[in-house]
Amino acid sequence: MVGATTRAQVRERAHDTCEYCHLRQDDSPLAALHIEHIVPKIHGGADDPENLALACIDCNLHKGPNLTGIDPQTNEVTELFHPRRQNWDDHFEWRGIHLVGKTAAGRTTVRVLSMNSEDQIALRSS
Repeated sequence: MVGATTRAQVRERAHDTCEYCHLRQDDSPLAALHIEHIVPKIHGGADDPENLALACIDCNLHKGPNLTGIDPQTNEVTELFHPRRQNWDDHFEWRGIHLVGKTAAGRTTVRVLSMNSEDQIALRSS
């Protein structure tokens, strides 16, 4: 179980922003952003801060226990974006209100986490 001190550390490090889609806590209409395991516990992931990220409910639920997905451009199995090991700006860019993957990891993460779903687009356009 993740303790209160670690939760606070993860939130502070992420500046209360989803580390995947960049939704800010203040813009999240449904719930508080979640502390999520980058490598899920089912795959041996630990509760230490280096394996934890702040995620909105949509990104967290879509990611689930996934570590990989299919890159929509190459159709190859590709690892998802890892917020502790990779730089967000290297893998994603904004095109208006749409989030676009610039790399295989970015494209795959956008797809698996459904980052341009109707709900996500509606949040960004309001």
